[in-house]
Amino acid sequence: MLLFGPVGGFFYKSINTMDSMLGYKNDKYLYFGRAAAKTDDFVNFIPARVSALAMIIVSPVCGLDIKGAWRIFRRDRMKHTSPNSAQTESVCAGALGLRLAGDAVYGGVIHKKEYIGDPIREIEPRDITRANQLMYVSSALVLILILAVRTAVSLCL
Repeated sequence: MLLFGPVGGFFYKSINTMDSMLGYKNDKYLYFGRAAAKTDDFVNFIPARVSALAMIIVSPVCGLDIKGAWRIFRRDRMKHTSPNSAQTESVCAGALGLRLAGDAVYGGVIHKKEYIGDPIREIEPRDITRANQLMYVSSALVLILILAVRTAVSLCL
């Protein structure tokens, strides 16, 4: 919304919602859902990578491992069928020192998926708070940067 205003926010959210509702890989909706999924992949390509970089930058502010975040991001960011999903998930795994993802069950069927991150330690309830803090602080950083760019552009015009 900061870049394209309320209308842009509306269209962005509708694309995201269409992907959530229709973007499933099954025989009945394969081609119908593919358009929604590919559109969502397209509009989230840059935001996913900006978000991942912001998360890496703020990791030390959150008391997390910046080197681990960068290392796992570089290694595991493509370990997902979606071009965008593992971007931030890999940073989170590396910053927290956890192994995430892996096999999943959909409709009672096991789907083999790669792990993201290293099992340096076991996941604990406090990791939810740590991941949320990482998300909020990185969101604040991106918000500040976008507002700074918008202000600079408006001053130049």
